[in-house]
Amino acid sequence: MVFKRLLGSLGMGGPTVDTVLDPGAARPGGALTGQVHLKGGDADFDIDHITLELVARVEAEHGDGEGEGVVTFDRFTVGGGFRLAEGELRSVPFSVTLPWETPITELYGQGLGIVLGVRTELAVSGAKDKGDLDQLAVAPLPAQEAILEALGQLGFGFRSADLEYGRIGGTGQQLPFYQEIELLPAPSYAQQFNEIEVTFLADPGGMEVVLEADKRGGLFSSGHDALTRFTVSHEGVEHQDWNAVVDGWIRGLAEHRSTYGSPASDGHGAPYAHGHGHHGHDDHHHDGHRSGPGMGTVVAAGAAGLAVGVVGGMVAAEVVDEVGDFFEGEDEEEEEEES
Repeated sequence: MVFKRLLGSLGMGGPTVDTVLDPGAARPGGALTGQVHLKGGDADFDIDHITLELVARVEAEHGDGEGEGVVTFDRFTVGGGFRLAEGELRSVPFSVTLPWETPITELYGQGLGIVLGVRTELAVSGAKDKGDLDQLAVAPLPAQEAILEALGQLGFGFRSADLEYGRIGGTGQQLPFYQEIELLPAPSYAQQFNEIEVTFLADPGGMEVVLEADKRGGLFSSGHDALTRFTVSHEGVEHQDWNAVVDGWIRGLAEHRSTYGSPASDGHGAPYAHGHGHHGHDDHHHDGHRSGPGMGTVVAAGAAGLAVGVVGGMVAAEVVDEVGDFFEGEDEEEEEEES
C-alpha cells in the first residue's frame, strides 16, 4: 500500500500515513501487530496521538428492510506526543489485543466475506484526520475451528456469514453486533431443518455457542425457530470428540429437548459442554426475520474437511474486490464530509 496523503483538515502539505499489519491472520483475543509509517509534510507538525480503530461492515434492520453500515468496535492509542519534522520518515510499532468477540473472516485461509478493517487516525497539531484503512484478517480460535470442522464432517454445508447489529438475549455478548454463520442442513436433517445459524461469543474463560435452527413444519404443524446455547472451554480442545459433542447439540435441536444444566457428551460420557435451549423467539434477536446470503460465501463439507465456494456464481477474486471497493467508498465519503 502506498502512502495516503491526508486531505481535509490537515491540508495538502500535511503528513502522510501508511499502516502495515504484520503478515498472517490474527485471532480473537490475540495480538494484532504492525507498524504505522509516517512521512513528514511541508513543515514540522506535532503528532498529538496515533489511534487505531477496528471497524466492521454490519447489517442492521430498519423498517421493513435491511441496510449496511460501519461500526467501530474498539480503539487503541498506539503513539503520539512527538514532533514530526519536515519530510521526516518515522515508524511506530504497535501490538494491541483484539476483542474476544472479534468476528472470524476466514476459514482454512479462505475468506468468508466478512469485512473488517483497521483505520488509522492522526491527531496532528490539534486537527484530526483518518488517513489509512487496511483490511483485517481474523482466523478462528481452536474451539471455533473444531466446531465448524465437526459440522462439516457431519454433513452440514456452509451457506453464508454476516454481521448483524443487535444483541442476543441471555448471553454475555459484549460487542454491539454478532456474527452469524448460516449452514445448509446435513442430508440426515434435511427433513427437519431449513438451515442452522451458529454464533460464537468468546471471552477469556471460554465461549458461548449459540445454535438456532429454522425448523420445517410438518403435516399438522407450522415451522418455527429452535434456539439453544452451550458453553465450551478454550482448554483441551484437541482431546474432545467434537463430532459426538456437536451431533448431540443438533439432535437436541431436532428433538426440542431442553438440556439446561445437563452435560453434553464428548463421546466418552465426560461432561464438557453445558447448555440450555428453547424454541421460539421470545428473547432472541431478529423475531422471525432471516437475512439472505449477502456477500457471504458457501462452505461445503468435504471428506477431508471444509472446502470454500461462493454464492451466486461469484468467484473468490470478486469477493476480494468487493471488500476493497467497500473500503475505498468509506474513504471517499469521509473526504467529502471533511471538504
